[in-house]
Amino acid sequence: MKLSVFVQQQGVECDFSSSDSWVILSPIEQSIKRKIEAVGTPLKDWDIQINYGIKTGYNDAFIIDTEKREAILANCQTEEERKRTAELIRPILRGRDIKRYGYEWADKYIIATFPSRHYDIEQYPAVKRHLLSFGKERLEQTGKTYTINGEKIKSRKKTNNKWFETQDSISYWEDFFKPKITWGNLNLKSTYSYVQKGMFINAPSPFVATSNIAILHILNSKLADYYVRSLGVTRNGGYFEYKPMFVEKLPIPQTGLDTLTSYPSNPSEAQEKEIDYIIYQLYQLSLQEIDYIENREI
Repeated sequence: MKLSVFVQQQGVECDFSSSDSWVILSPIEQSIKRKIEAVGTPLKDWDIQINYGIKTGYNDAFIIDTEKREAILANCQTEEERKRTAELIRPILRGRDIKRYGYEWADKYIIATFPSRHYDIEQYPAVKRHLLSFGKERLEQTGKTYTINGEKIKSRKKTNNKWFETQDSISYWEDFFKPKITWGNLNLKSTYSYVQKGMFINAPSPFVATSNIAILHILNSKLADYYVRSLGVTRNGGYFEYKPMFVEKLPIPQTGLDTLTSYPSNPSEAQEKEIDYIIYQLYQLSLQEIDYIENREI
């Protein structure tokens, strides 16, 4: 087929009259996009903040298992130190632990010495001994390279933080103590999960502090996944990076969500189908548009 004939048969009219970013879509895709954006308000305008999980700069030292946690607590010299230390060591989810509508906690904990909390490491001698077992040079946040016993040791990247602190400041640390929605950063499809308060999240997985189950269901819907993936590029193998810059643009209706909140945070397969069709109705999609979303190939 000649290129000119192909263009005539497959050509699509697009309006590039504004200065906004644009994307070439088929007529049905344009219709779906218009309906989603007409009904919803972008998630970023919902008075909530999407944050990344914690970046330690050296997970081997700061993320520990249950056995190591118990060993650190056993090394505390007083009950007061033990209590302080237990408060500092928090359960954490990694990206691999987060599933669609659920998670599998791997009994991992983080030593949450966030710079924004201004901890005095001398108040946590058992934690200090654990961290120093990895070598202070390795934990320093100077970006320097040291040679120790003939071995080159690379410190963490240069920051203004102290050697015993995590790499990120985490000024939003209070959000970890709230209910939240979190998701794996790189996935074949959306994997948003509701997580109870007190569970921390490891980078690069993002999260948003909210107990709004309706938002969880919309994020996990086929319609939302279609829209979010249209904002970026799918990698080889069908993988997509669900960055906050994409997710926060998803328009979500601010009315008519009561029905969604009646469903649990871990719905059955049959309930998921019901949720999808409720969401199609919220965005006023036609039967043809629903069929397009349901049967599209990623």
